[in-house]
Amino acid sequence: GAAMAEGEGLVSVDYEVFGKVQGVFFRKYTQGEAKRLGVVGWVRNTSHGTVQGQMQGPTARVRELQEWLRKTGSPQSRISRAEFRNEKTIPVLEHKDFQILK
Repeated sequence: GAAMAEGEGLVSVDYEVFGKVQGVFFRKYTQGEAKRLGVVGWVRNTSHGTVQGQMQGPTARVRELQEWLRKTGSPQSRISRAEFRNEKTIPVLEHKDFQILK
């Protein structure tokens, strides 16, 4: 909960992942990894073949999810690159959980 995040600082980062990332359960695995790390936000497929979303949580946890999006992804995926933008510190989390958006 909130106590865990105190003193660690919360960040919000937008991300987009390029490669073979649609039709390979990428969103489901991203959601699972985010939940495991205690990161909130969302993920969705785009019309141009990428996966994008936003992640929020304690800085260290967000860094772990960024690394996972860069290198791991779902078992069948082939990630060419992940881009991160609009990183900012936030006073409180703006999402309740990590959702897959249609």
